[in-house]
Amino acid sequence: MTIRTRFAPSPTGYLHIGGARTALFSWAYARKHGGVFILRIEDTDVERSTPEAVQAILDGMAWLNLDYDEGPFYQMRCMERYKAVIQHMLAQGSAYYCYTSPAELEAMREAQRARSEKPRYDGCWRPETGKVLPEPPPGVKPVVRFKNPAQGAVVWKDLVKGYIEFDNGELDDLIIARADGTPTYNFCVVVDDWDMGITHVIRGDDHVNNTPRQINILKALGATVPQYAHLSMILGNDGTKLSKRHGAVSVMQYDEDGYLPEAVTNYLARLGWSHGDEEVFSVEQFCAWFDLDHITPSAAQFNTEKLNWLNQHYLKLADNARLAALVRPRLEARGVAVSASPELEAIIGLYKERVVTLNELADAAEVFYIDLHPAKELLEAQLSAEAIPALRELAECFKEITWEDQVIGAAIKEVIGRHNLKMPKLAMPLRVMITGQTHTPSVGAVVALFPRETVLARMVRHLR
Repeated sequence: MTIRTRFAPSPTGYLHIGGARTALFSWAYARKHGGVFILRIEDTDVERSTPEAVQAILDGMAWLNLDYDEGPFYQMRCMERYKAVIQHMLAQGSAYYCYTSPAELEAMREAQRARSEKPRYDGCWRPETGKVLPEPPPGVKPVVRFKNPAQGAVVWKDLVKGYIEFDNGELDDLIIARADGTPTYNFCVVVDDWDMGITHVIRGDDHVNNTPRQINILKALGATVPQYAHLSMILGNDGTKLSKRHGAVSVMQYDEDGYLPEAVTNYLARLGWSHGDEEVFSVEQFCAWFDLDHITPSAAQFNTEKLNWLNQHYLKLADNARLAALVRPRLEARGVAVSASPELEAIIGLYKERVVTLNELADAAEVFYIDLHPAKELLEAQLSAEAIPALRELAECFKEITWEDQVIGAAIKEVIGRHNLKMPKLAMPLRVMITGQTHTPSVGAVVALFPRETVLARMVRHLR
């Protein structure tokens, strides 16, 4: 059997973190078993679905490098297929027309609540042997309901949660087509999974209650029932449902915030799944290790600090040229023109082990390409009376020496020695004048990245 999985988001917003994890697990399971991964866009919610949301899903999948073998398929392009299946079900008696109006249905539920009963459709239009149905009211367009089995139970072994059972008596007859003829979500999902030959449905546990209805429809159609794996929700750091107040929840927001896709993928893989104590691993390792047996049925907790740690790890490993290609547009978006000197790759090589995100890397690089004016208070705090003569002498030295890291560092040490100063007394004001920052990598290495003329101009400006 060829494993066939699918990711089926609704294009009513961005691709959120929970959806991205579902996509990742579905993708990895197919890749692990040499199977097929399908992208399906469930766009039947016409009022809320937008082309922008579709693009956001495609962009998010591409950024995470989750390639799909088939698709994207769009449900709205399959309407004729859904309607044909509904007609087949009506003909075979597994579906029927229901003329109960929304107002009648609400009144029915109110009466049931008053009797402390579970509110539900009472089956008044459900055909049964020997039952006489009412005459269809004139001018009323009916919905189509699935004739759910009245007896027995739906039982399946969930590949994450274990055995789950629903009594059929608790499931009322689901509407599978609205009065205007459009099929409903639960029905479209069933037909799509059937037509696409989906063998494993990996999705969030908010779909658990849909599963018994979908299984019953599949059985009524004579279709093979896939195996199900329902993933628990992702909670925020405080144990509540993940939301915007916990930080970014959109996949592409993490791109904007300066995270690398491999860091986000690595982190998502560990949200509810584990392989021993492994914390850092490549996508290839993940696909080789991934299974459904080691997904925890309990909720996963999002930890931004751990994601930051992973991103810092991957930044250190990343090629400087690749990071430069990612940082350059961030600088240009700020209106900063990246000149040939200093080389952006050289700046990144010096700073990438000191930052957490690409945006912080851009912050570090920016000072090399702008006309910097450090805050007056910051300068005054560092430019002590004893430091100024030493800095003036250092500026004179800088005019003559070879412009290299080690030579610059040696010149700084010589001036410090002649003025009987400690390194911070000279290095701190020099950093502030050149970069506007009090903390940088080795001051000699930083100064060496700037053109000599820029360094001298910035020193002279503040030493008049």
